[in-house]
Amino acid sequence: MVLDLHPHWWFYGSRLLWMLVGILAGFVVQSSAPGSLRTVLGYFVLGLVIVLGARLVTALVRWRTTYFVVTSQRLIYRQGILARGGVEIPLDRVNNVNFSQTILERLLGVGDLMVESGGADGQQSFSDVAQPEKVQNIIHSTIRSSRAARGEMGGPLVGIADELERLEALRDRGTLSDAEFEAQKRNLLG
Repeated sequence: MVLDLHPHWWFYGSRLLWMLVGILAGFVVQSSAPGSLRTVLGYFVLGLVIVLGARLVTALVRWRTTYFVVTSQRLIYRQGILARGGVEIPLDRVNNVNFSQTILERLLGVGDLMVESGGADGQQSFSDVAQPEKVQNIIHSTIRSSRAARGEMGGPLVGIADELERLEALRDRGTLSDAEFEAQKRNLLG
């Protein structure tokens, strides 16, 4: 097992935010509404907070039962509480891994992964992945390690040269700083 993740906390973040808004609304109603209206609005807000709380608990349970796993052989995604569903993609069938993040998602460290593979499904999208760029790099390095172990990359020197070219491209795009590039280069070269 190379990586074992639950979705990022943002998976249930919007429901948590609405729950806090509901509680805040309850305090505002209780402090500012006149006597008889306060009781009616208080019951309404209480019902709203209960519904929002149930949605939050459901999201927390869904978060707890959702897994994104990368092993040396495959990529595995499982989700569900009572009814379960999942996807397994052999790493030797993965053609490309892309990620996307909005500005807010980048600030929060969350994003979406798109895995393209040879097979019937073709593309799989995984949302609310924590640190998607790092996960993308881990998947790519696991694929390279797997291929090198099977002798498909032309030996370790070709693998290192390919990795150095990839790191240099990341540095040129501004994804890696010069210091990060040098650290990764030292790790590769031993």
